[in-house]
Amino acid sequence: MAKHGSTDEGGALELDDASAAEELGTEPDAAAPGAPRHNFFVRLYTGTGAFDVVGKRKLWFGVSGAIVLICLASILIRGFTFGIDFEGGTKVSMPATGAQGQVTTQQVEDVFSKTLGSAPESVVQVGNGSSATIQIRTEKLSNPDNEKLRTALFDAFQPKAANGQPSKDEVSSSDVSSTWGDQITKKALIALAVFLVLVAAYIAVRYERYMAAASLAALVFDLAVTAGVYSLVGFEVTPATVIGLLTILGFSLYDTVIVFDKVEENVHGFEHTTRRTFAEQANLAINQTFMRSINTSLISVLPILALIVVAVWLLGVGTLQDLALVQLVGVVVGTYSSIFFATPLLVAMRERTDLVKAHNRRVLNRRKGRGSGSVDSASTSVVDANPEKVSVAATPAPEKPAPGAKPTRPTGRPSGKRNTRR
Repeated sequence: MAKHGSTDEGGALELDDASAAEELGTEPDAAAPGAPRHNFFVRLYTGTGAFDVVGKRKLWFGVSGAIVLICLASILIRGFTFGIDFEGGTKVSMPATGAQGQVTTQQVEDVFSKTLGSAPESVVQVGNGSSATIQIRTEKLSNPDNEKLRTALFDAFQPKAANGQPSKDEVSSSDVSSTWGDQITKKALIALAVFLVLVAAYIAVRYERYMAAASLAALVFDLAVTAGVYSLVGFEVTPATVIGLLTILGFSLYDTVIVFDKVEENVHGFEHTTRRTFAEQANLAINQTFMRSINTSLISVLPILALIVVAVWLLGVGTLQDLALVQLVGVVVGTYSSIFFATPLLVAMRERTDLVKAHNRRVLNRRKGRGSGSVDSASTSVVDANPEKVSVAATPAPEKPAPGAKPTRPTGRPSGKRNTRR
């Protein structure tokens, strides 16, 4: 196999930057102090950015644990804001534009209190412009109270129909019984339980037990954090939220599978090599899948943001908004967990096994031996006037390879003589 580089008059081989790095088992920019270094985005794109995620797993475990504790505390203390489909009640809707101009939520709340003698549970405006609506949510109203409220709202604001004429039909109401809300809640919980059971069965068949445990732990992490964000911010939980939650849990599993497939490929037969520890192989897999995870997340987030824009500013459709919000939160959380939680957790569990412990000892012992030994005779070269050439004479072997570095080729010769070609 021909080696890139040139030969001087004495027959010694001069290596260019890439070949020298390949011989030393390092990155090209680490082979020589004068070589140009790649910027952050090049390292990220090529998967050789030396982002030490696994090595700092205690930090990420601390961050993840703090996030989970905050979310669980919010769930226990604040609880959730359930939609009318879960709790039951009456919802009254009307256009946000009346005969006298724009209608505010405070004006609607004042009319409600004056008419029924109590305050509504919530009054919100959905959408903007001519398509905006005012939505009132309250406990279930009797038919007389419902009719009384609709009449009072029409008299106060004179909402107009599509033909430009005021119409009482523009003030609509719908009732949901508490029994129906209980049924919806039970069905949502059943759907979530069935999803988790199927996912657990697939993961148990697809991966070995440590990867399966890490994948399921990441899935539970995503579920807890997404629910906690909804509790903290006060987003309303609706049937569309449950649908979106099941969707993003599937996305989270997909992103974790991407990373774990690369980890599985890198650590295959790891016990027969002494180049990298198990943790370094797993960290290399994270580096190699960074861009794919980021690209997948961006491609997912962009249509979700478009959906939010359409739902909130154009159409004013609350169902679309609820669906988009949970997906946006879930995609961000799922991407974080697959990189900074699932893989470090896998390494932490595997490093407790005797197989990985013995392998790591062999790798470290080999590095100590190489660090104290002499330089291979085949690694000697000369430096000419060409600044693009790099001398690898007396360059010690690296203590550990950088993520993405090519394997070191054996360069020693039993006779101690140098050949200019292989």
